[in-house]
Amino acid sequence: MGRPRLRILITNDDGINAKGLELLARVSRRVGHVDVVAPDREQSGASHSLTLTRPLRPVQRDDGAYYVDGTPTDCVLLALGTLLRERPDFVLSGVNHGPNMGEDVLYSGTVAAAMEGLSLGIPGVAISLAGADVNLLQTHEQWLQRLVARIVGVASFPRDTLLNVNIPPVPGDEIRGIRTTTLGNRVYSESLVKTEDPWGRTVYWIGGGQISWSGREDCDFRVVQEGYISVTPLHIDLTNYRLLEEVRGWKLGQ
Repeated sequence: MGRPRLRILITNDDGINAKGLELLARVSRRVGHVDVVAPDREQSGASHSLTLTRPLRPVQRDDGAYYVDGTPTDCVLLALGTLLRERPDFVLSGVNHGPNMGEDVLYSGTVAAAMEGLSLGIPGVAISLAGADVNLLQTHEQWLQRLVARIVGVASFPRDTLLNVNIPPVPGDEIRGIRTTTLGNRVYSESLVKTEDPWGRTVYWIGGGQISWSGREDCDFRVVQEGYISVTPLHIDLTNYRLLEEVRGWKLGQ
């Protein structure tokens, strides 16, 4: 008997009709069986939130894909808990329409979907285009196919690890290669916009403003800025092990 065919769950936070989702599903079908379960609308910034105050309604399209009136995490939870007949080998999330670098991974629905797969014992990969021009996605098909094939072909994928991938916002023929990176640091300024609704009441928009970056030479934003695809290994454990003994020395329990 031959090796069982690889099974891949595809999801995102930009919604079921996003160009990035379509591209990721297409290249993934060349290396395995693909199931798609994604939000019915954009869920950017949803992070790892779950919908707990109302029921969820998954709907299956004629092509077999499901869309869900919930968050990216909801989608993965439903997919693994009830919608899929067989457990996937990987959860691939994206391709996100915008970057997910530095602290953005804490807010990202794209990264959270991959992390939910990881929390349920399935390797996760979050993939983002680090720019606003989604038309560039079609020029990255060969790079994306090569990357997906190599990742899912790893003989022993590390446990408790997900990969956060960012593709530079340049045409595919200008990409210089792939580099393994650390997370950078980003700071938003002037990201709150005060305005009024039609009734004269004060409201605020979150978003926009200016972004400044810093980090090591091998961090994600520097590598993307240089025209390389950034691959950052992440894990769920947020413990600062270097501070364990110092905090124990505070004798908080006494």
